[in-house]
Amino acid sequence: MYPYSDKTKNLINLIGSGDAAYVPKAITCAIKTLDEIANDTSLPETTRESAAFAAANLVLSDYNDND
Repeated sequence: MYPYSDKTKNLINLIGSGDAAYVPKAITCAIKTLDEIANDTSLPETTRESAAFAAANLVLSDYNDND
């Protein structure tokens, strides 16, 4: 498993246990969140670029949240 941050690991455990909400269209949620990070001018440019790069790759991937 990828070495996720403690914050992410905590949420994985909460969602897996049913103590936090599961988002059925998780990839769309991730793209929107990454785009918000990319547009946040209070963040360092390298963080914004990384978020934009990840969002763009997800958009161009073969994901389908319509099911």
